[in-house]
Amino acid sequence: MKNRENKSESSVTRGSGNVFADLKSPSPGEALVKAHIAHAICELIRGEGLNQAAAAARLGVDQPKVSSLMHGKLRGFSIDRLLRFLNALGQDVDIVIHPAKSKRRGARGRIAVAA
Repeated sequence: MKNRENKSESSVTRGSGNVFADLKSPSPGEALVKAHIAHAICELIRGEGLNQAAAAARLGVDQPKVSSLMHGKLRGFSIDRLLRFLNALGQDVDIVIHPAKSKRRGARGRIAVAA
């Protein structure tokens, strides 16, 4: 029997830089910001060596909420609430507003999170 190789062509599509936009999420900018903030929170929790129960006590929530947060299930968390979690973990949060880089008429600005 002959050995046949299946050569299938695949294509690569360059992403937009926001996976939520690429997946057609209803609010991709908000989802990306929440993901960045949640990642920072998780890194702080791990960095302090907190278990989920201890983290829950610090954040003022129950342990299942911390579990959801740690697993990226962010549906029940507003950006405001996530920012308050950063404060509870001893972090200052600064929001910086400046003109958009694009000078095109009607150009939209961007929201970025830097930790």
